[in-house]
Amino acid sequence: MTDHQLNGTAVFANWQQVHSAPQVFVGLSGGLDSKVLISLLLEVLEPERICAVHVNHGLSENADCWQAQAKTFCDAQGIKIHAESVVVTPDGEGVEAAARRARYAVFERLLAEQGLLLLGHHADDQAETVLFHLLRGSGVKGLSGIPAQRSLGQGQLIRPLLVWKKSELLAYAQHKGLSWVEDESNQQDKFDRNYLRNQVMPKIAQRWPGYVASIQSSARQSAEADQLAGQLANEDLSDLDVRAERAGWSICIEALQALETLRQKNILRHWPAQFNLPVPNHKIIDQIMLSLLDAEADAEPLVSWRSLHWRRFQGRLYLLPSAALTKSQDQVAHWVIGGSHDQRLRLADGSCLFAVETQGEGLVVTSGEDLTVRYRRGGERCTPVGRAHSNSLKKLFLEYRIEPWWRDRMPLLYVGETLVAVGDCWVCEGWQAEPGQRGKKISWQPNSL
Repeated sequence: MTDHQLNGTAVFANWQQVHSAPQVFVGLSGGLDSKVLISLLLEVLEPERICAVHVNHGLSENADCWQAQAKTFCDAQGIKIHAESVVVTPDGEGVEAAARRARYAVFERLLAEQGLLLLGHHADDQAETVLFHLLRGSGVKGLSGIPAQRSLGQGQLIRPLLVWKKSELLAYAQHKGLSWVEDESNQQDKFDRNYLRNQVMPKIAQRWPGYVASIQSSARQSAEADQLAGQLANEDLSDLDVRAERAGWSICIEALQALETLRQKNILRHWPAQFNLPVPNHKIIDQIMLSLLDAEADAEPLVSWRSLHWRRFQGRLYLLPSAALTKSQDQVAHWVIGGSHDQRLRLADGSCLFAVETQGEGLVVTSGEDLTVRYRRGGERCTPVGRAHSNSLKKLFLEYRIEPWWRDRMPLLYVGETLVAVGDCWVCEGWQAEPGQRGKKISWQPNSL
């Protein structure tokens, strides 16, 4: 609750960044919350600085009508609108989560550096979210609810109405004569959030009229606890030899296990958050502790959850975006890297090879020469630069400590039937640039988040 009347000045008093932002987007569904937010914003900002974003999920027979109404509203207010249709693919995560993922992908793509996206979540949404997370067994991160501000892509997402109750938004809308659409799916109690909103929250409100403020207080305390836990995790991580790896990161397992169990779990919970990646729940953290940290030194276990993989190798725990680990395609590619320009080749698995002009190092190829890119099939042999004898690729990968998950994905470069380079790991004897000679330094970048 608040002691102030709902108006643009009161809402945006603590959001000075709105006035200086290079972009100001507002999510516009056409419902009460988004209409009120735009109306309030127009009280403090010129219409030409505002752009509404309407995402058409195509889940309702009224979706196109809502889009047309959103455009009519924006035209009447003199603000721009970006309307975009998306395909919602549940893929085992549920329609609500899939729609949200598709919607936020649009938001993230539109935001430039220091751009802002404003969304109309209010205090009742906060209470609902906290209760929803509580029933799912969330920790302090989930119980802190919806953040008032967070990074999104290159910009920032802010929720100026998060301290205002829905009843206050409704009174404002009625006073201003606003009209809005009602999504009929909000009445379908088969969705967990709808059931909470329609069946549970009204009963809580009857028994505890001040529940919204109480839950907000709990959310603030949970957010503070999570912030402290994050600070402790960052301090502990500084002693774990954090390394940037190919498409991911790693930490020292021995140093991690030297800490007490609670601090180990705290690190595993907050480590992905440093890179704006999903935060694992307690079940995944327990699985990492059991399957990875306590595994035999020569084991190659894997814990996979959502968009992340955790693996271990050579005494280190790896955190890897699963998008970077797409299985390699067996398609043969051809690459001409001769000449003086830096060149790139995108491979079928989404990874890229780069060739950069160098002097006295790298791979030497004749101008215009065609390289063939293949993948490991078994039995390959080569002689890295500086070696007197050839060895099998299998043994060389072990010697060069190439992580197991990259070995079958590593692109092999051939001239004719001769293996001349193995990704960006080494150049083969006889194909390296001599001092003063031009060469091409090869690098390989797997696709990643």
